Amino acid sequence: MDIFYASLLSLFVLVVSFSLHFFIYKLKTTEDGRVLPPGRTGWPIIGESFEFLATGWKGHPEKFIFDRMSKFSPIVFRTSLMLEDAAVFCGAQGNKFLFSNENKLVQGWWPASVDKIFPSSDKTSKIEAIKMRKMLPNFFKPEALHRYVPIMDVVTQQHFANGWEGKDEVVTYELTKNFTFWLACKIFVSIDDPERVRYLSGPFESIALGLLSIPINLPRTPFRRGINAANFIRKELIAIVKQRKIDLAQGKATPTQDILSHMLLFSDEDGKFMGEYDIADKILGLLIGGHDTASSACAFLVKYLAELPEIYDGVYKEQMEIAKSKAPGELLTWEDLSKMKYSWNVACEVLRLAPPLQGAFREAITDFMYNGYSIPKGWKVIYTLHNVYKRTSFRNQKYIRNRGNKYSL
Repeated sequence: MDIFYASLLSLFVLVVSFSLHFFIYKLKTTEDGRVLPPGRTGWPIIGESFEFLATGWKGHPEKFIFDRMSKFSPIVFRTSLMLEDAAVFCGAQGNKFLFSNENKLVQGWWPASVDKIFPSSDKTSKIEAIKMRKMLPNFFKPEALHRYVPIMDVVTQQHFANGWEGKDEVVTYELTKNFTFWLACKIFVSIDDPERVRYLSGPFESIALGLLSIPINLPRTPFRRGINAANFIRKELIAIVKQRKIDLAQGKATPTQDILSHMLLFSDEDGKFMGEYDIADKILGLLIGGHDTASSACAFLVKYLAELPEIYDGVYKEQMEIAKSKAPGELLTWEDLSKMKYSWNVACEVLRLAPPLQGAFREAITDFMYNGYSIPKGWKVIYTLHNVYKRTSFRNQKYIRNRGNKYSL
């Protein structure tokens, strides 16, 4: 009898193992025989989402990509993320292929978590993306950027006076988050009161975690907290939008004051203006960028300057030369920024080594082939930034000085 039960247990384990193998390592061909990229899709339904998110939570988001590049393919591999079958394109050639085929083979796509937190993102994402690309350049054109430099200088001086000076030790990332969010609030919606900025910044941590979570809408889950936080901020922003409309009508605000005024006065080809909810959603998205990605870049800049004294000395020397050319109390100008060639090259090197974004999602709008593999229509396609550059250490002083003032990576 014991032998019978042992045999039955062995058979059960064999069946379960085979089933898991079938689910985790799906067949590598489509129904019509086309070869899919090598890889695995992980557990049923959730795929490899937990592994993908866990590497980010541990501070090594690139590990998920590099492990699978080594195991399956350094060019393209298959996975399942955010409840979707996906192909991850690796390296500069993969990124170039996707960028050059935007709206031909692929189009922008957001995970379900983003669609729930930003309900307007799933309606006409392609049209809205085109609209934003038309609108934002007017706000960020050179003459507009010239106006922001002294504003940023004032905020920066206040930030260092309040958060850095007189401190034996500081938590850099928390300070850079406060700094970049403060700047974003000032430039986007003209809010510069520290208490008001702090009040608005509180829920953004929950939004960021919700955007990168499994979309399970249950109480106390990161996803539910993200939705609630976004609704709270959106309500605050709608009130700000309503007040700005009144201020513009009464002449208390100017059309060029900030991006909020610009959005309120922007009309499309049909002469239609954006609604209050839509504007609030777009500003919410911009503020998230000011809360996480920019702050991450600033934090890594501080890290490398602290670790590399020769690089720090070069940046310090350049900054002091510009400071000596200014009169007491005189704010920075666009011309001063153009002199910061060495500092800019250092910043570019930091962005190369520690990109603040892992990459982004696209959706295949038709079947297509890449490097001999079939990418089916409807699959999600991911491009990554961590694996674009082969050199993984900070380049030397001579290279940075001779790099020139190139505004690209």
